[in-house]
Amino acid sequence: MLTAKSNPAQAVHQPVVTSVSHDADVEAAAATLYRELAVKPLSLVLFFCATHYDLDDLSSALRRRFGNIPLVGCTTAGEICESGYTSGSITAIGFDARYFAIETALFRDLADFSFSDAQALVHGVLDGCKAKQVAPIKGHSFALALLDGLSVREEQLLNVLSAHLGSVPLLGGSAGDDLHFRDTHVYYEGQFHSDAAILVLVNTRCSFEVFSIDHLQATQDKLVVTAADSATRRVLELNAMPAAQEYAQALNLSVEQLDSSVFALNPLAVKVGERYFSRAIQKVNPDLSLTFYCAVETGIVLTRARCGDLVQGLEHLFKGIRSKIGKPSLVIGYDCIFRRLESDQRQLNLPISRVLCENRVIGFNTYGEQYDGLHLNQTFTGVAIGGGVRNG
Repeated sequence: MLTAKSNPAQAVHQPVVTSVSHDADVEAAAATLYRELAVKPLSLVLFFCATHYDLDDLSSALRRRFGNIPLVGCTTAGEICESGYTSGSITAIGFDARYFAIETALFRDLADFSFSDAQALVHGVLDGCKAKQVAPIKGHSFALALLDGLSVREEQLLNVLSAHLGSVPLLGGSAGDDLHFRDTHVYYEGQFHSDAAILVLVNTRCSFEVFSIDHLQATQDKLVVTAADSATRRVLELNAMPAAQEYAQALNLSVEQLDSSVFALNPLAVKVGERYFSRAIQKVNPDLSLTFYCAVETGIVLTRARCGDLVQGLEHLFKGIRSKIGKPSLVIGYDCIFRRLESDQRQLNLPISRVLCENRVIGFNTYGEQYDGLHLNQTFTGVAIGGGVRNG
């Protein structure tokens, strides 16, 4: 695996600088990140880290190294660095303060978070960004969200954020924990937090393009949710049968064969308007119910879908982006863990990593993606940042 290294030319001419460390020692990892990122004045460092690190020790190491430089980040189900897919690492982005004005906020206790709480925090972030803007807010800003991937509160929070951000595009990803489904964390002001979310408002002189793609192709096979617990995203019955049993039967498998790889290669989707949106399955429960990553409720019709060409989809995406903003200086990418699992199963990691590397993608594999106020599954979502100054 190649290691992303900063160099003097990159530091002078690029509005962003990147770094990755695979060192298991948190002090050595923090030292590498600081050495390669702190080569210019930074308005923020955004990082994504594997879950094998001791998070308390990592917090301490990052605080000591970066001092007053703002850091936000989250845990992952896999990372994306400048050489493509990787794991067991910390990958990070530094934003040059001459090109980016950035304001952040932490949302705590998501289960009890109110509309008025969100309103106050979002407007505080907007006011703070306006006070130090490097370009007009409208048309020159986007918002990133990092959410606890096990909070089961993404939809509610995204609705509130979108309502108050107005025309500012909102995108992001849900933190992971390498498919353990125990603890997912976001990092803010020197500490890792669970049951929390971070909003990052980015105002920039650079051109940018937000995007979200999937590779699903709907079939004619339908499964109706006849019983569900929407609060926990559990589907109890499909077609009036135990959910796991009915899903397995539709695939000609036994319940015992169901796992994350099967879920990744055999997605279910719900039709909204003319578009299908994945409703990814997280796990089978002992009572044969299915827990989903995304909102589900009694009465919805789920359509079985096939997976299209991952590599071709990415190539088409980046061709379109280059036609709009030129070759990106950076792409912040939120890539669903099911896309990563499919890539593993189909031995596509090398060609996918090649495309990600060619387009300078930095990001992570998520437990869900956010785009345009929606909580999504099985997408590649993000923002491409150009080197040129945005007009308008």
